Amino acid sequence: MEARMQQELTVLPSVCDLEAKLSVADVFGLFMDIAAAHADALGVGAEAMISRGLFWLTVKTKVRFFRRPRLMERVTVHTRPLAPEKVRSIREYRLTAGEELLAEGKTEWAVMEIQSGRIHPMGDVFSPELELGREPVMTAPFQRIPPDFSGDELLGTYRVRGTDIDLGGHMNNVAYLRAILGFLTGQQLKNLPQREVEIAFRAPCFEGENLEIRRRVTSEGWDFAALKPDGALAVLVRCGA
Repeated sequence: MEARMQQELTVLPSVCDLEAKLSVADVFGLFMDIAAAHADALGVGAEAMISRGLFWLTVKTKVRFFRRPRLMERVTVHTRPLAPEKVRSIREYRLTAGEELLAEGKTEWAVMEIQSGRIHPMGDVFSPELELGREPVMTAPFQRIPPDFSGDELLGTYRVRGTDIDLGGHMNNVAYLRAILGFLTGQQLKNLPQREVEIAFRAPCFEGENLEIRRRVTSEGWDFAALKPDGALAVLVRCGA
């Protein structure tokens, strides 16, 4: 059978926003969590990969929203990895309530060799006995977010905290989205375009770094950038209208 996982859960207050709905950032968090749990079950979790001198890298994530579930609603999170390409792997996600599709997403992953820092070929990452998905469900491509934010609105500066850091020693993937959305007012959060939300990771950030957060409003939605102290892009986010 194809390698899949699903988990049922209740939308509790700790993951809800000011509208008593599962927050945008926490949808990304649920998908990240089930990806980690499934990878561990398949023998390619964080500890197993580190024992091989390897580390998973998130390249980009895209989520399409149909409806965000309400406080105390019962939902199911689904995931499956697709058969990898040479140096990239796609994992897909769905969030459902009964038969209703609430959100769907996908993440592009790469694998880094810890000692050399080089990208590792995907050919020997998964067991050859695993049956991995061949046909993607989410066919919408990742978007190209223009990287030049010079002259765009400066929302403020975010200092990376110890609570943002994950086991890799750098800022957790979802912490970037929480930090960026934390600069918006309650009314702006209610008006946030969220048909599709996409994150592209460019460079790791570490505790104590000051990230400059900028926003650009276009006909396609709201684009955000987090820039490192030297001006290098750390992450790009698009909240699509």
